[in-house]
Amino acid sequence: MRIAIRRRTPAELLLVAAICVSATACTEDKTPSSASGTGAQDNAPATGAASAAAVDPANPATWKLPLEAYLPSKTEDDQLRRATNSLNQSCMAKAGFADWKPAPELPKLGPKTLTDWRYGIHDQELSSKRGYHPDAAEQSAYDEAMQKGAVSGLSGKAAETLDSCGSQSKQRIGGGDKTYGELAQRLSSDAGLRAKQQPEVTAAFKAWSGCMKQSGYSYKEPLDASDDPKFNSKDVTRLEVDTALADLKCRTSTNVAKIWYDAEVKLQKEAEEKNAPALRAERKELDSYIKNAATALSGAQ
Repeated sequence: MRIAIRRRTPAELLLVAAICVSATACTEDKTPSSASGTGAQDNAPATGAASAAAVDPANPATWKLPLEAYLPSKTEDDQLRRATNSLNQSCMAKAGFADWKPAPELPKLGPKTLTDWRYGIHDQELSSKRGYHPDAAEQSAYDEAMQKGAVSGLSGKAAETLDSCGSQSKQRIGGGDKTYGELAQRLSSDAGLRAKQQPEVTAAFKAWSGCMKQSGYSYKEPLDASDDPKFNSKDVTRLEVDTALADLKCRTSTNVAKIWYDAEVKLQKEAEEKNAPALRAERKELDSYIKNAATALSGAQ
């Protein structure tokens, strides 16, 4: 059985950014001390939004959301993945499947942080070439990696063994089948939905929509443009580029992304305050899993 290879559409990539809190690899690399297994107490989350000094107002990719502190960073997520793969490979080898290897990590494609593309496009240079599509070199590398990774799937005894090995690996690292940062993810998703309903955000959406209409485009909300089925093709058209550039111009004149982000930050802070004990307990639990992953990796070396 071959794995189907399909290029991500612009709409899908922006959707990934919008709900990226559910995919922890999208969070920023915070290089926490727990990456070397030094302990959970060194990685306690700081409440509230990040300091202004760490944020570039003109670059949404650098913006921070309060609940990010309770989710695995890129470094932590990579460590959990590598530990699981290492334990699975060792288990499979002991069971007689020495040739089995975990699938390689795919190259980055599209958003690089939790807030990159979360509120839509923001890169003038990229959009002038690719519209709502990701960088061409990134797309090519991703497609090539997908083709190389399209190998036969496991079946029978091998598949059963891998399932068993996976369960053992999860038990050793901790967490079982639960989602890391589950509460933080749920609260973040809720805040994201509610942010769009805030008066200042709906007003900004209306202003953006009016601006786009002046340029000949009819869209109600900022992400509606990138979600337009006309732009789901692998090819970048002149119409897509023109639409994206008009989109960027209207984003600048209405400040819609920053207004949207500020509303979400406010709602996340409120959720953080109401759920502080549970969030800190969940983060402490996550830190223990990361420490276990570091121990597993050190034992494999």
